[in-house]
Amino acid sequence: MKIGIVCPYNILKGGGVQEHVRAMHAELLFRGYDAKIITPQPRDSETLEMPNVIFVGTSTDLRSPTHTSIQIATSVNGEKIAQMLEREQFDILHFHEPWIPDLSRQILTRSNAINIATFHAKIPETLMSRSIVKVVTPYMKSVLKYFHLYTAVSASATEYARSLTDDPIAIVPNGIDLSAYKQPAKRPNPSGLKSILYIGRLERRKGLKYLLQAYKLLSTADPNVRLIIAGDGPDREKLELLAEDLQLPNVEFLGYISEAQKHELLATSDLFCSPAVFGESFGIVLLESMATGLVTVAGNNSGYRDLMAGIGALSIVNPRDPEEFARRLQLLLSEPALRKLWQSWATDYVQQFSYKNIVDEYEKLYGQIMRRHG
Repeated sequence: MKIGIVCPYNILKGGGVQEHVRAMHAELLFRGYDAKIITPQPRDSETLEMPNVIFVGTSTDLRSPTHTSIQIATSVNGEKIAQMLEREQFDILHFHEPWIPDLSRQILTRSNAINIATFHAKIPETLMSRSIVKVVTPYMKSVLKYFHLYTAVSASATEYARSLTDDPIAIVPNGIDLSAYKQPAKRPNPSGLKSILYIGRLERRKGLKYLLQAYKLLSTADPNVRLIIAGDGPDREKLELLAEDLQLPNVEFLGYISEAQKHELLATSDLFCSPAVFGESFGIVLLESMATGLVTVAGNNSGYRDLMAGIGALSIVNPRDPEEFARRLQLLLSEPALRKLWQSWATDYVQQFSYKNIVDEYEKLYGQIMRRHG
């Protein structure tokens, strides 16, 4: 079976979709499939070549509905796509985020393969997002007839697709490389303070201002804490000014960090906090903290609620309520029995999200759809 995985984003950039595509591709190759990634050529490299990666068109910057800058395919040459498809003869083409113009449509209208769609994002309920959906929806409706199967990474990620089609949508979650996030031997941080860690973009939907407000209450009641904020984004300066205005002690903005630094922070922190208020369809960062045994507090957006099942619901908090937020941070930071219960749950729960299991699910779907339409 020959499989083409279509990623509309610059595959060399960080991002949940790109990480998912790269990990899925690696697992398919490991299993002996002839699998290739189809993705736009990065703008800053016209001659880039990578094994098992087909570059189509070029990428350009775009502001996404979740207020993040992304690079998507533009300047797609239809004739070159037709030549590529004729040359490769894929059995299955697997399109991730097919609502992103224009790469998916250009391939779909020329495809003789079985076409599968996977939706990752939850479109936020903002005026700008609704305006973008109005523009994208006619485009999406025009390509629905080319798909043989729909999947999504969570119930939240199905919302937009369900507004377009009554066909079944299979849920296959995002995954994680568990070997990269083995639980380390817990090491105390050098400061001697209990550390709360945030890793991610510094942008409005991530809810960082609410974390700073809750931390103000927490640090007033318990001065033996510190807050580490790792990542960069458009709101960094505003957040640093807010921390100054609130006169917050022991707050550190690290900016962009490497993978090695991320693993070190996960190993030496006491609590992970991702207070996103909207726009999350899943929660890779939550899986990473689970896999390392780091107790987590998470915002009550629909994607995080979908993920944090069972005992994991203890993690969910309303970030906009600073008193509730501060109490939850204190509780999961300082109660040994509760922390042990949460860590025991997380150690078992996270196993289902290994990429081996995720590709097992896709493999079953591939076989079913091939038997039905092949």
